[in-house]
Formats: sequence, C-alpha cells, structure tokens
Amino acid sequence: MTARLEARAVTVVPDAAKSAILSDASITVLAGELHALVGPNGAGKSTLFGVLAGDVAATSGEALLDGIPIGDHPARELARRRSVLLQQNAVSFPFTVAQVVEMGRAPWARTPEEDRDDDVIRKAMEETDVAALAHRTLPSLSGGERARVALARVLAQDTSILLLDEPTAALDLKHQEDVLAIARRRAHDGVAVAVVLHDLNAALASADRVTLLSAGRVVATGAPRDVLTADRIEEVYGQPVDVFAHPVTGIPLVVPRRTRITAGEQDAR
Repeated sequence: MTARLEARAVTVVPDAAKSAILSDASITVLAGELHALVGPNGAGKSTLFGVLAGDVAATSGEALLDGIPIGDHPARELARRRSVLLQQNAVSFPFTVAQVVEMGRAPWARTPEEDRDDDVIRKAMEETDVAALAHRTLPSLSGGERARVALARVLAQDTSILLLDEPTAALDLKHQEDVLAIARRRAHDGVAVAVVLHDLNAALASADRVTLLSAGRVVATGAPRDVLTADRIEEVYGQPVDVFAHPVTGIPLVVPRRTRITAGEQDAR
C-alpha cells in the first residue's frame, strides 16, 4: 500500500509556553521518497516529526495520513501503517537484542502477516548489523549498538511509512552510511521515509527532498541542492559556508568557512 503523510499549516504551542515552537508548518512525505528535515537546534524538526507521527497534538492545523486526520486512525491500524524511531529509545529491562527486535512485530500478531515474523526479524537484524548480538542484553551494549537495535525493531515493524528522528546521531561513520543506505532502499521499494538529520551533507547525498526549518517555521522545501544553498545556510545557521560539487561524485558538499589560528596568534591572545 502506498502512503501519503502530510502536515498542513501546523502550529504547536505547549501548555506551559507563551510562544509557538512550530508555526504554520506544512510538509508532505510521499511514497517512494526520502524526505529529510533539517535545521538548527530548536528549529522545530522533532516537533514537526512528532506531529507527523501522531504523537504530538497540533494547536492548529492538522496531520493527515492518506487524506484522513491521523488521530482518526485506530491505534493498531496506525501501528501497521507507520513506524517511528525516536531520538531516545530507553529499555530499562534486560531484554535480549532478539527480543527487542521481535517487539516490532507486535502490531501484526494474530494476522496472516505473523507467518513472516522470523524472516522479517532476521532481515532487520542483518541490515542493521546486530545479528551477532542476538543473545546479548540491552544493558551490555554500547550506545551505538543500542541505536542499531532500536532501528532494527522499527524496520521489523515493516510499514509503508518510516519516520526516523536523528537515526545516525550515535553511530560511527560506517554505520551512519549503512543507516542512510537502508533508508534509501526503503524509499526505492515504495516506502514513504522521513528523516530528521543534522548532517547537511548526508541530506544532500541521500534525500530526494529536503525541508529546512528555522525558529519553528518552514524556510524552504524542495530538491536538496535547491534548498541548501550557501546563502540560505548562512542565513539560517549563522555560519558562513561554501557549497561546491564533489570532484568525483558531483554531489554538493557543505564546508564551513574556518579561520586557522597560528601559534603566534594564539599566544597573542
């Protein structure tokens, strides 16, 4: 089943806040696309992500799944349509890796899809490079290993919408690239994928579309190279950058402008 997830003119004002943390924000995540949400700290990325997931209530505006308000979808149906990887995935009990990944199959219990459990779980663990950890308990793992286990659980849910909030944050270089490759493959297979990223170069290399947020508002949405220009990045992040094509791949690269401080200058300070 194809999917279309969207937020329309969404504003979020927390009960304890006097101002909005998200203002009139709109985004559409389409089947077959990897859509990256980028922006500075506090820009509203995770809040918009939560609205799309149905976990954060909008003060005004609405989130829709295939044209139906996301809150109108029964919880079990929603769990079969979209899977969500949060920044924090705390597990306080000593479950094994295999048990945690198996939890991703819970929405499919007592359905014909249950017959696929073993194959889906195995594939998810292999894709995320945690198969060798199957019998380890969560407390015995490093932060990066736990992050990959959390991703494997989400992949095992096997939904038509995949929402990933900073999935590369705790990972080393290889596993960062692995996660982005997984997201690309899911999109290629027709899944609607939304990813919150801090790494602008990862967004440029991996995303089909990018939404750039700043101060709770959408600044621009479109093709990565059209959105992430040097002038716009400097305006939003307050950091001068150069954007140029990689000499081998041709993919745009964002490089901050830095001033090298010599030993003599350091001493003078």
